[in-house]
Amino acid sequence: MSTSTTTTGAGLEGVIAGESEICYIDGNAGILSYRGYNIHTLADNAKFEEVIYLLWHGTLPKPDELAKLKRALASNHAIPFEVVAFLKGVPPGAAPMDVLRTAVSMLSLYDPLARDMSPDANATKATKLMAQTATIVATFDHLRKGTEVVAPDPSLGFAASFLHILTGKKPDDVMEHAFDVALTLHADHELNASTFAARVTAATLSDIYSCATSAIGALKGPLHGGANEDVIKLLLEVGEADKAVERAKDMLARKIKIPGFGHRVYRTEDPRATHLRVMSEELGKRTGHENLFLMSQRVEKTVSEAKKLNPNVDFYSASTYYSLGIPIDLFTSVFAISRMSGWTAHILEQYKNNRLIRPRAEYKGNPDGMPWIPMEKR
Repeated sequence: MSTSTTTTGAGLEGVIAGESEICYIDGNAGILSYRGYNIHTLADNAKFEEVIYLLWHGTLPKPDELAKLKRALASNHAIPFEVVAFLKGVPPGAAPMDVLRTAVSMLSLYDPLARDMSPDANATKATKLMAQTATIVATFDHLRKGTEVVAPDPSLGFAASFLHILTGKKPDDVMEHAFDVALTLHADHELNASTFAARVTAATLSDIYSCATSAIGALKGPLHGGANEDVIKLLLEVGEADKAVERAKDMLARKIKIPGFGHRVYRTEDPRATHLRVMSEELGKRTGHENLFLMSQRVEKTVSEAKKLNPNVDFYSASTYYSLGIPIDLFTSVFAISRMSGWTAHILEQYKNNRLIRPRAEYKGNPDGMPWIPMEKR
């Protein structure tokens, strides 16, 4: 007997859990769009800052609006010295996503607007989160390596600035463009696990830092944000295209999931993978990592022929990030930097038209009336 009125699929598959104007997905047609702009249109034309503005405001920015956003991001990059002290004191070998989750939560303690739930204050905090998440990731990497923290160059765009403060080198135009596109592709994806977690927290009218912390905790899970790390580890371990094919065939024979393939929503190619495949090849040739692309290509062909599975956003982003010089264990943290734009857009949208998110469960146990059994008779 069930007390629910509807039957749901496992993991809420196919369930409409709310309304949004931010992101549209057609999994059968392979369509992804932000505010009505197809992801291919954005990847081909937009700068990441334009995408941030689009997600937050629903329209593409005018020149003065874009300039204002860039100034706001540049002026809010600095993180509180208490957060820096925390980053200095984390245990050796700490997982970057654990560090990021904790540091983002700490930001609320030192923000005078933390308890101000007005729309203007929340918009300001969203800008801070965009800028400071990137600073946290780069600062932590330098501190754990014992290298000098790099000051940001305000003349650089968001993508170039992050690569600069992370690697200490200003990227060339090709690398900047590739990373800018990668950030755009990862910016939002409707009610994925981390975004839904953020909206559930926002629906309680908790502060935006708590919402972002919830999202980061969900993204950390290997079934959500960590697959690209697994992809690059597999490629580096096998080292050669023929061996990569052999490993893929062996994993398929043993029914072991190959990271970076299949998607909960898409029944055709993930439209984000279309761009990342090209960038993986271009960057691989420029940086001496073309073998990673060639291995990826061979594995894709093997899996496609055997299982009719397509690569998702994680598969080619792995070799793309590696060629950009991003440390492997930071891949998911970089994902979080990009997705912070989508998370904050959804949080602000939830605040604007809020209703507590409180679903029901389809109960499978005995519904009621169980007789009490005294202790001595159990």
